[in-house]
Amino acid sequence: MSTLKATQFKSSIGSNQAQRDTLRSLGLRRIGHTVEVQDTPQQRGALHAVRHLVRVEEA
Repeated sequence: MSTLKATQFKSSIGSNQAQRDTLRSLGLRRIGHTVEVQDTPQQRGALHAVRHLVRVEEA
């Protein structure tokens, strides 16, 4: 299964609690932090919910 690299590039300050929870569930903790997540529909949905805070690329 392929993976996606997600990098947080914008602060979560000012976003709602659900978006902060989504970032935390993805494993993102701070600006510049990069994680690799499995390419599943659930993970793609989570990344879509915070697409204004993260950059995603194929790993």
